[in-house]
Parts: sequence; structure tokens; C-alpha cells
Amino acid sequence: MSSFSSSLSCPTYRSRTSNSPFLSNHPSSLINVVDPRRSLSFHYASPQGLNLDELCVRSQRKSVQSSVVAQDGSVATKSSPAEEPKDGGLLTIPSLEADKVVAESDGGEHQSTVSITVVGASGDLAKKKIFPALFALYYEGCLPEHFTIFGYARSKMTDAELRDMVSKTLTCRIDKRANCGEKMEEFLKRCFYHSGQYDSQEHFVALDEKLKEHEGGRLSNRLFYLLIPPNIFVDAVKCASSSASSVNGWTRVIVEKPFGRDAKTSAALTKSLKQYLEEDQIFRIDHYLGKELVENLSVLRFSNLIFEPLWSRQYIRNVQFIFSEDFGTEGRGGYFDNYGIIRDIMQNHLLQILALFAMETPVSLDAEDIRNEKVKVLRSMRPIQLEDVVIGQYKSHSIGGVTYPGYTDDKTVPKGSLTPTFAAAALFIDNARWDGVPFLMKAGKALNTRSAEIRVQFRHVPGNLYNRNSGTDLDQTTNELVIRVQPDEAIYLKINNKVPGLGMRLDRSNLNLLYSAR
Repeated sequence: MSSFSSSLSCPTYRSRTSNSPFLSNHPSSLINVVDPRRSLSFHYASPQGLNLDELCVRSQRKSVQSSVVAQDGSVATKSSPAEEPKDGGLLTIPSLEADKVVAESDGGEHQSTVSITVVGASGDLAKKKIFPALFALYYEGCLPEHFTIFGYARSKMTDAELRDMVSKTLTCRIDKRANCGEKMEEFLKRCFYHSGQYDSQEHFVALDEKLKEHEGGRLSNRLFYLLIPPNIFVDAVKCASSSASSVNGWTRVIVEKPFGRDAKTSAALTKSLKQYLEEDQIFRIDHYLGKELVENLSVLRFSNLIFEPLWSRQYIRNVQFIFSEDFGTEGRGGYFDNYGIIRDIMQNHLLQILALFAMETPVSLDAEDIRNEKVKVLRSMRPIQLEDVVIGQYKSHSIGGVTYPGYTDDKTVPKGSLTPTFAAAALFIDNARWDGVPFLMKAGKALNTRSAEIRVQFRHVPGNLYNRNSGTDLDQTTNELVIRVQPDEAIYLKINNKVPGLGMRLDRSNLNLLYSAR
């Protein structure tokens, strides 16, 4: 029997012959392999006398797995061709907990470790997003037993200073169990810092020495998370690849958006990176797709019968994707001015959400299948017309006696810059489902509120019964589905209700799912 690869962890496999989480010792007992992403089951015969732990450990040595994170947040798993089983049909199933299982089985001789280097660790994104996300993974037990996190940036900083900076942004955001403080302390002990230039082979060699010191001779897997401008991606990758890559494990690079400035520069960047990396070593991600309500978008639509029939031009009048921040560039004007609000927010974060919202049902939840449906949406999109776009730039203003500087008052912004900090656009998808429905994007900095939400406004009720009988104009009170991505995550549906008492007065009410309460 040929080997089969899956990215599921070992505890999800059960014998068909019993409810035990361990495989039966009966010869050729059937293994029921259930993949929740595909809603499919695969049945295989296990070799005689092999229990689940042995299956996991032995299969780990049969195959080398690499994973690719797509822009939609899905994971595509690739495995190298495995040898034909020599033991009567051993199933090759790399698990998510491979390192842990192998380490426990081998008694430490071949223990592996993961070294995560955050390149650009002194920046805003690292402090606000990446370190808290890594802590959340650690808090939930998703990181291997042996791991080290290194911050790497040009700023001079000690290990203690990095830990102090990181500690201010860590939260137990999943839940608030009693050991939160202890977990934070344990996590911070795994965090270290190395200062260096992004294009210096010498500095990456020094980083390599520090990584080896913490890896302690274990099988080393190394991940480099690039939080730096695209114009220095290639320099950093070149140095990391030649001077700090793993010699006995995998080396991977995560590239944050923006991935180039346009299609031409994006293609050129890919070509340059492939001089030093294979394609399956490169992970291009949009961190916004990891937000809970964005991940829930397809679940809301495809697993609830009440929504899917309404998801079309027949019932929806318009869809709005709104992103607003209540702060300006605050010293990041040099970066922002090269991109502006359209490239920084609209063409990645909001366009990805739009594609997820408008796509047809994919064949499966595999990365390739989801991507294919999203591409169909983008290919059906009408070219944007100038009259359908509004842009602007925030100016100096005062609130409560406090004066806030305008965009061009920021010392890091070039004088006389015309880069937009606000933009609104109407997009149209010319296909059978969405023909004529405007998709409205709005994004801006230094606005009155901080929020990100999707608003689905439905058409008015045909016939307008209550307009004739009581004067209530339902054109002004149509149903609306609101998905609030941040802050205070929530999903609520605005409906019309009768106000209690005599007479027939109507009012708008919310059917509300507040995530904090739920």
C-alpha cells in the first residue's frame, strides 16, 4: 500500500473496530482518518500490533512535510515522496505534534527545536501583533517543547529591554485562566535579542552562533519572520539563507504584506527571493485574515441555511467594508507615504475580505480551492472608474482643547505630500450572483473612531405594507447584517419590531451576538 500524507495530529485517528483512541492490535484493523477541513474520511489497514503512538512516531520518519500558508489563511500541506512501506503497509501521517512525539520516543537523542527570528523586532507590528500572537500560541500549547524567539533589528537593545517592551503588549486574549502570569514569565524567558544590519552577513553569522547556543545540538528548525520594508526583503533573506539557515532541519521565511508595490514589483520580488529559497520555504501572509470574525465569515455563510439563499443581488442592496483608525501616522510617515491608505489597507486587507465574502462555495477548505474561488471574484470585478473613488488627507484639528497634527505636519512625511490617508471606492462584480450590487470600501486614518466592520444592507420589503397603513417608511429601516471585526467583536442583525403598546409603531432592534458575552 502506498503511503498517504495528512497534516492532522495523531490524536484525531481512531480505529473503526472500537471507540478507543488507540488502534486495535487485531491484524489489519482499519484506521478511520478524518480530516475536518475536507469533511472526508480515509480508511487504511494498519500493520499488525502497531498502536497509535508507534504509528505517529514511525510515520514521522517516513516523510518530510512542508506547509504553505495562503493569503486566505488556509494551509496547504506538501510532503516529499515517501518510500514504499517495508512493514506491511505503514501509513505515513505527519502530525502537527511531530516534534513532540518524536522527542518523547527517542529519549532526547534526536530532539528538535524551533528558533523563531522576528526580523524588525523593534517595529510597531512586532510589538502590537507578532509577539502577542506568538504568546497566544505558547499559551494554548501550540509551540513545541523546545523553542526560542529572537528579536533582530538595527536598534540597540538588550534581552531585558526586549522583554520589557514585549511584556507591555501581552494579554491572555483567548481566556483568562489563573496561570496567565506564570505563562507570561515562562514565555519571556524564551525571548532574546540580537542587534544587526539587515544586509550584513557578519551580523547574521553572529546571530547564527547565538541560535546554535540556544539550540543545544538539537535538530534545528528555523523560521524568519520579516517585518521590514519590501525593499530590504531580499538583502535579509540572502543573509539569513547563506549565514543563518539550519544545517539539519528546515528553514522558512514568512513575508508580511505589502509584497511589492504593484504586480510588476511583486513578480520581481518573488523572482529575487527564489534565488535563495525554494517556493515551499516562502510564506506570504496577510495577518488581517487571522482575525476571529474574518475567519468566521465563511462559517457564517456556508454553515447557516438562513444566510446562503439571501447572499445575492436579489436580496442585498449593498455591502460595505469599513476600516477606520483614530490615530495618524505617528512617526511612521516615511513608510506610509510610499504606499498610502489604498495600498496599505484596501488592496490587501479589505480586498481579501471582499473576496471571501463574495466567492462561491469552494470544493473544499483546501487553500487551493479557496484561492480558486477568490480569484474568480477578482477576475469578475469591473475596473474601477475615477468617478467611483473619493480620496482625502487628514488635517490638523483640535478635540477637547488638545491639538492633533495633520498628516503633513509629521516630520517623517515629505513636505507637500499628496498621499491619501482616506479613500472610499465603489466596486462592482459582474457575475450572476452580484450584478449591480455596489461593494463599498472605506478606509482612513485619524478618524473619529477605531473600527473595522462589514455591513450588509438588504433591500426593502416589497409592497411596503406598513408605509401604506401607518406611514412608516421601511426604505429607511431595511434589515442590516453587521459583522464587527474590531473592537468588541460582534455579529448582529437589525430587524423591525412593533413597539409594545397600543397602535402600530415600528422600531429597529438588534439580534446580537457579542463575542465578549458569548
